[in-house]
Amino acid sequence: MATLLRSKLSNVATTVSNKSQAKVSGMFARMGFQAATDEEAVGFAHCDDLDMEHRQGLQMDILKSEGGEEGGESPLEGDIHYQRDGTGPLPPSASKEGGVCSELSGQGKPKITAWEAGWNVTNAIQGMFVLGLPYAILHGGYLGLFLIIFAAVVCCYTGKILIACLYEENEDGEIVRVRDSYVDIANACCAPRFPTLGGRIVNVAQIIELVMTCILYVVVSGNLMYNSFPNLPVSQKSWSIIATAVLLPCAFLKNLKAVSKFSLLCTLAHFVINILVIAYCLSRARDWAWDKVKFYIDVKKFPISIGIIVFSYTSQIFLPSLEGNMQNPKEFHCMMNWTHIAACILKGLFALVAYLTWADDTKEVITDNLPSTIRAVVNIFLVAKALLSYPLPFFAAVEVLERSLFQDGNRAFFPNCYGGDGRLKSWGLTLRCALVVFTLLMAIYVPHFALLMGLTGSLTGAGLCFLLPSLFHLKLLWRKLLWHHVFFDVAIFVIGGICSVSGFIHSLEGLIEAFRTNAED
Repeated sequence: MATLLRSKLSNVATTVSNKSQAKVSGMFARMGFQAATDEEAVGFAHCDDLDMEHRQGLQMDILKSEGGEEGGESPLEGDIHYQRDGTGPLPPSASKEGGVCSELSGQGKPKITAWEAGWNVTNAIQGMFVLGLPYAILHGGYLGLFLIIFAAVVCCYTGKILIACLYEENEDGEIVRVRDSYVDIANACCAPRFPTLGGRIVNVAQIIELVMTCILYVVVSGNLMYNSFPNLPVSQKSWSIIATAVLLPCAFLKNLKAVSKFSLLCTLAHFVINILVIAYCLSRARDWAWDKVKFYIDVKKFPISIGIIVFSYTSQIFLPSLEGNMQNPKEFHCMMNWTHIAACILKGLFALVAYLTWADDTKEVITDNLPSTIRAVVNIFLVAKALLSYPLPFFAAVEVLERSLFQDGNRAFFPNCYGGDGRLKSWGLTLRCALVVFTLLMAIYVPHFALLMGLTGSLTGAGLCFLLPSLFHLKLLWRKLLWHHVFFDVAIFVIGGICSVSGFIHSLEGLIEAFRTNAED
């Protein structure tokens, strides 16, 4: 009897605590403070061929409907979702058999306004990797600035046509939503001959981007710490090892609820850092080197800059979920317009004033150019942000791998990595630790932030933002498209393909050369 009483009291306490957390988070969500940020883009997919709408959700915590609360006192964990930019959380696993990819009911979710949706998109495309844009201007001059504008226009357009692929006309002539995610669109394009091939391709691209994002976090952490304390007898590789040691507990994470609480602080801190950099550059406006910005390109390095710029705009992967959760989906196009216009202006100004300030001395990570008096403080904040953001893409990548390799029913290659009590088995833990170590090895042997960012942007960024949306649009809706839409889609596919191949080849060549150099050393 005593045991039963203690159990009931424990359940009541848990219920009250969880409801309180959910209500606070829900309040922030309704105010527009979703935990979305960068690149990390962010951001991204975590399931295989299942519906990914709820795996790429938009808010930190989402309250269940009031009707659900009245009908019962079930504990509210808070529906936590992962953001592309790398700071939004993932849904906690209710059961290991269903995995974190279990379908969640969309009923009862509070819808978000166009302003809240714009906040998510802005955080996704105004992330930490904006710090690499001045380096792109170094190798592209005014053409680099033009590419920042061009990429914004194209990504805005492809985001809209991707959403158009979610809808079809029914028998009554009404436009209805028949798909929910990027994966659904990809599968529809490959059906009926290969009904899951498209989704697999999209998922592979997402896994690559998630893992590369993790590697970039380790690289940038080692780079920033090394340049912040150059007098210490610690190399960049050693700093990367220290950062990885701090990140090793990520292998034991079961959910990201605790980490997600720091998301908003990370986002605000990053905006403050950007403002500080711009303020410092404006204070040196008299010394700006306008003569250094020319109409020329570095043929060998400019393709890498293309990947850097494209990577900073990637947000398409969570747009279907974003649009589906808006109160008025008709405002989606307007929201995309003003968010990308704002991003274009801010990125262009940031890249230009930073390059004018340091000209040919511009480094891969612009904060490394700051005076030593403030560089250490700014870089430490950035390192903290990178380390706090790392668990999110890492956790997402792990769950995709676990589901496809260990939990995918008859299609799984290995036994379930979770025991009957929900504990992680040895081979599951080995997979997680191996992934952490892999990110470390890549960061040690290829410690080049710009090269890795350019490679990722050229390979997965261009594919997910340029090539696939235009291809899917032509495949699904070509009979209803006007001639200028067909022209735009074909042009984007061709130009995006050329830029992607060129950037990938040059980035890969640079990485191979860097790998050989480090191996010899």
